[in-house]
Amino acid sequence: MELFSDLTVLSLEQATVLPYLTYRLAQDGARVIRMEHPVYGDPNRLVGDPLPNEERMNQYFLCINAGKEALTLDLRDPRGLELFDRLITELKVDIFATNQLPSSYEKLGIDPERLRRIKPDLIWLGVTGFGPKVSEAAYDPILQARGGLMELTGEPGGEPQVVGIPLPDMGTSEHAYCLLMKALYGREKTGQGSTLEVSMFASTVSWLTVPITLTASFDKEISRRGNTHQFFSPVSVYPTKDSFVYIAVGNDRQFKSMVQIEEFKSLDRPEYAKNLGRNKDVQNLNAAMAAITSQMDSAELIAKFNAIKLPISKIQTIKELIDDPLVEPELLSSTDPVSGLSITLAPPPHPTPFLQAQGNSMSFPPRFGEHNAAIYGQLGVGDEELQALKADGVI
Repeated sequence: MELFSDLTVLSLEQATVLPYLTYRLAQDGARVIRMEHPVYGDPNRLVGDPLPNEERMNQYFLCINAGKEALTLDLRDPRGLELFDRLITELKVDIFATNQLPSSYEKLGIDPERLRRIKPDLIWLGVTGFGPKVSEAAYDPILQARGGLMELTGEPGGEPQVVGIPLPDMGTSEHAYCLLMKALYGREKTGQGSTLEVSMFASTVSWLTVPITLTASFDKEISRRGNTHQFFSPVSVYPTKDSFVYIAVGNDRQFKSMVQIEEFKSLDRPEYAKNLGRNKDVQNLNAAMAAITSQMDSAELIAKFNAIKLPISKIQTIKELIDDPLVEPELLSSTDPVSGLSITLAPPPHPTPFLQAQGNSMSFPPRFGEHNAAIYGQLGVGDEELQALKADGVI
């Protein structure tokens, strides 16, 4: 039996931060039920190009919602709240998660105090922008701006830039995943559930280890440096005849090895023997490096660096990354049983027994309210009642 095959997660989720977390749990084999408002739903369903002849099934939504079931429910309707309570208890939900604003918890009846009275062993998780006491809306770029990431990203003297992936969203998901693992272990030991609060802002700031310590303790000015590194050189992007490579020389021994390569022997200078000297003349050093690398093919340059175990990589396009021999075998797939459409999904951070047993495939991302009949049917709600609930906008 898979480790999480008997774990049930009910998630009132939207956007990225919580859907990515539950996507990770689905990759572990957990039963994940995503719950949405019957009118508004998850806005991410409407982002990107729509699938042909589909509503609320746009391409952007597909990326992190495979492996889940989907319900619709209006928690502001007393009948909806009654159904919700029955879902929690009769489906024996282990984890309830939400990324609603904290000011909505009590209004919707999803506050941890109420739910854990109903089911004491429930693990309740709330993911918020700035903590449970702040109902300020937070999108990933706002977190990047306030959390220091944009100050550290971009060219020196240029405009701040967002990071290429939504790190506050996905980083928070990973932090929440770890908290859930601890909570599950704690429940196994004590039989009691727990209340977990995760702040996207706190998660974002926690990554800034070096910038915060050096600024607060040693009055260093830490800001964006383009592709270079503040403490090591030569470390940057360099042009080749056919593309770009990133070279990272992290210590004096590696630099000494590099300048033994015929093309780089001109950099074997006494002032460059130590990293401190290289850092003092980093602009000239990088210009000299670029002059050398631009006369070489990427494959030739990479082969010479790999031969002496120096860190180097071509700057791969996403298409090239997908074909990378370390990536291609780990990619996930999902096929729609209705249309036959197959999609490719990013690999997990590590293989899971569930995915291996499934041949790295997951069920297709669920359509809006796709599993209403099946799941509410588990509560004994018949077709006639379902139709009435739908007509009244409860589901």
